Parts: sequence; structure tokens; C-alpha cells
Amino acid sequence: MPIRVLLADDQVLTRQGLRVLLSREPDIEVVAEASTGREAVELAARYRPDVVLMDVVMEDGDGVEATRGIKQRCPTTQVLILTVYADQDLFRRAVAAGAVGYVLKDISPQNLVNAIRAVHAGKTMVNPGIVRGLVEDIQRRAAEQGITGIRRAHGLTEREIDVLLEVSQGLSDKEIAAKLFLSESTVKTHLRSIYHKLGVRNRAQAAAWAVEKGLVNGMPPSSARENPRLSSTSNPATARTQRAR
Repeated sequence: MPIRVLLADDQVLTRQGLRVLLSREPDIEVVAEASTGREAVELAARYRPDVVLMDVVMEDGDGVEATRGIKQRCPTTQVLILTVYADQDLFRRAVAAGAVGYVLKDISPQNLVNAIRAVHAGKTMVNPGIVRGLVEDIQRRAAEQGITGIRRAHGLTEREIDVLLEVSQGLSDKEIAAKLFLSESTVKTHLRSIYHKLGVRNRAQAAAWAVEKGLVNGMPPSSARENPRLSSTSNPATARTQRAR
């Protein structure tokens, strides 16, 4: 079955351009268009799309509240924010509302198509510039407080840290299982435990938490042992965002 997409943007030209772009993809179907946040919530409840491509600034308010409304009424629908605003606070609000992706409107057409497929498959897509800004802000605040960065969260096991780090890289359950030599059911069990301990609802919120706590600045000990080729200075949060290599 094709990926069913709802377009939510107050600019007619933008919606028409997106419809034309997505109509070329055999595995994607645009089922409805909304010009306001309220309309987006109503249409999402009616059509139950797989993915909502959501602008964050519309005439009747912001798309963050619309995202929250959609997730309340359609929990399985994935919301991908498409905006011109590379704003960290807006990104945090969108993730808190339930969005699983945040990309900018300067994204290439093919990368946007790939982002839709990725969030539908359970991955998290975040503009690399947003992630870099978050990391720089965290490092600056950490330096001001005399903190070098948190590498391990209280209450999380070593294996849960490993899984959380891979979630921050955008890996699916299947990919995490293969990389860490676990079964998919075990990965799901770890994720449920992580969500409970962190008080988050989904992968995007868990990944944002990992960035804020400094986990993406370095590799936890067990992961380094399993894959010594990985550098402790790598930034895994940007490794799989908006790439169509």
C-alpha cells in the first residue's frame, strides 16, 4: 500500500508544488490538503494518513498545536515538520507535541521524499543544522556551568544507553538489533523501558533527550568496546539526518 500523506500549509502554491512532487512517487499518495492547523486536525481524523507534512506557521496559529491535536486523535500518524524556521525552541516544541521529524524547506526534493519514507518507517529525521545548533548550545551552557557533558543517564542500564544512542542515529529497531546483536523484541523491550524512565513518548523525544543530555558528544563505553572503529568525537545525531546517499 502507498504511504498516505496529508499536506498542511497555508500557501496554496506550496501545497500544489508538494502534490506535484509527491505524485511522481509510486509509493506515496496525497490524500488531502489543509490550509490551517484546525483543518489539518479535522482531515487527519477523517483520512487517518500515515504521514502529515506540517508547516509550523499558518494563519490560524502554529502547526505545533495542530501536531499535538493530530497525535491525540491519530496516535499512529507520523508528523514531519516542513518549515523555513531553523529555530531550536520551535524544534523542541514540535518534538514535545509529537513530531518525529523536522526539516527545512530548502531540502532537496529527493531528500524530502526520502524523509517521508523514513518517518513512515519509524525513523527520526532532523535537519543537521538544528542538531548542530542544539549541540553547540548544550556545550556552551555546559561550559558555563563547569560541566563537560553527561555521558550516562541515571537509571538507564548500559545496554539501554547503547540502544538510545542508536535511536539518536535514526536507526530502526531492525537495524539496532543487527548492530547490537540483539533480537528485535529485545530492542523493543529496551525502548519501552527507556521511554518509561525518561518520561518520553516516542523515538524523536528520546533522541532529543539524548542530545540535550550530551550523549551524542561521545560513545558510551560498551558501544566503544563493540565497535572500536567508531571515534569518540563523532556526532551520531547528524549521521542519518536528511541524507539520500
